[in-house]
Amino acid sequence: MKAVVYRAPYEVAVEDVEDPRIEEPRDAIIRITTTNICGSDLHPYEGREAMEPGTVLGHENMGIVEEIGPGVDRVKVGDRVSVPFNVACGSCRNCEEGFTSACLRANPSGQPGAGYGYPGMGPYRGGQAERMNVPWADFNLLELPAGEERESDFALLSDIFPTGYHGTELAGVAPGRTVAIFGAGPVGLMAAHSAMLRGAARVFVVDKEQDRLVLADEFGATPVDFTRTEPTGYILDATGGSGVDCGIDAVGFQARDATEREHPELALDRVIEVVRDTGRIGVVGVYVPRDPNSPEEPARAGRIPFEFGTAWHKGLSFGTGQCPVKRYNRHLRDLIVHDRAQPSKVVSHELPLERAPEAYQHFDKREDGWTKVLLHPAPAA
Repeated sequence: MKAVVYRAPYEVAVEDVEDPRIEEPRDAIIRITTTNICGSDLHPYEGREAMEPGTVLGHENMGIVEEIGPGVDRVKVGDRVSVPFNVACGSCRNCEEGFTSACLRANPSGQPGAGYGYPGMGPYRGGQAERMNVPWADFNLLELPAGEERESDFALLSDIFPTGYHGTELAGVAPGRTVAIFGAGPVGLMAAHSAMLRGAARVFVVDKEQDRLVLADEFGATPVDFTRTEPTGYILDATGGSGVDCGIDAVGFQARDATEREHPELALDRVIEVVRDTGRIGVVGVYVPRDPNSPEEPARAGRIPFEFGTAWHKGLSFGTGQCPVKRYNRHLRDLIVHDRAQPSKVVSHELPLERAPEAYQHFDKREDGWTKVLLHPAPAA
């Protein structure tokens, strides 16, 4: 089958790889209909996370169940399904408590948490391919309405829509609350969409990319271009000096200033500045234990100096970590089904799988208009 394979930093290729097969009784084989390029895929693509050459990429996947193991009795061949990026067993302590992002059994390294096609997340091949194997299929797969309707909306249920929603949950977004989101990439935009769905009174989205700020406005948020407006002062003025109730860092360790210089603490510092005393912050932007390629010496060893003293004096609460997709994806699916949510507004390009190398290049350069890329393998013959 064809698959998108990592070769070296800034080099991916579409190659023939071995077809997946049922390896355990509870496995299922999915024929991929849509697979996405995620901002997290750029970490190994740029060489910021070490990845083994030959790895099949892709953790945002959906498709049709093509084959099931003898231990699968809920999911059926022919079902249309979303594949959460978390690989979870469903029966360990963390899974039973709803933390499928920290499964204690799925990652052979012993590290809590596993996923598809990503460094350190276990042996699971990604879904930027014609087919993929899903372990513990009855537990992990989310059934979708049959047919082809809302494909680009449902495609975002595997990661970025739940992750954006997770940011609002961590930040305590509720009806009437004010919210500041730093980062208008796909996850930041999904956080803005989620905040409006949860009844936020006002949402500010801070970024510098004009195409993304336009989308923030379309989701009902107030866009703030930090190359033209000092965001802290703007948000404080707009909230009568008190600051917002809730803040979300949707940027992570690769935060950049207006000159494109990287400052891993930048988004954290800014969100701490704009959240009011006793407010809450959700951090869904990715941070890594070590970043050898960071321009900042402490960050190379995983130490990021940020304004924790200010946060402590303000009595701020923090929530962090990967999204446990299964906690949210069923409810978000139903919001899509009933026309309450339209996450596909962030989708800018839908391309055949063969154009993945080109798409990676454009998306990595943050070229204007390349906000979210969906890839479609060729239909089965």
